[in-house]
Amino acid sequence: MSDSKDLFWSLLEPEYLGANMFCRKLIGDREQGDDLFQDALVAACVGFPQLRDHAAFRPWFYRIMVNTFRSQTRRPWWKRFVPLTSEIELNLPGDNPVDVLAARHWLSRAFKALSAEDQALVTLYELEDWTIAELAHLYDKTEGAIKLRLFRARRKMRDRLLSFSRQSKSQKTTGSPEGN
Repeated sequence: MSDSKDLFWSLLEPEYLGANMFCRKLIGDREQGDDLFQDALVAACVGFPQLRDHAAFRPWFYRIMVNTFRSQTRRPWWKRFVPLTSEIELNLPGDNPVDVLAARHWLSRAFKALSAEDQALVTLYELEDWTIAELAHLYDKTEGAIKLRLFRARRKMRDRLLSFSRQSKSQKTTGSPEGN
């Protein structure tokens, strides 16, 4: 049993920091990201004896984190949460707080168009710099399927933003109050 625990921690060590940062980026909040990471870590510790190929530890562990995130987003209080990473916030245009707030609002709306699974996929690819091949292995899909999912996720985000943009313009011309 001790050997299994030692092996788990030795495999986790090179992934620990990156996996923790992934959870924070995925959720968009440090404390909630740390909670997600801890929940995934517990699940991984419990499930580690069933992992047959230790070379597949990284994608196996990230799959657990994605599944844990997806499970948590089904909870009612998570449905109101709008994921936005601090990395995205740092890259928002301008120093004007109004511009930053507006950009954050639009990015939040775009992410709402995606399922938890697609949010994780976009976060891994765009913010964590995972390759298409790594994502294909993680999701057990072909590279073409991953490219298609990324394309569709980006299109959903774009369509959501265009829809809100049109709504905003029509509300300004009719004098209606802005809605979400």
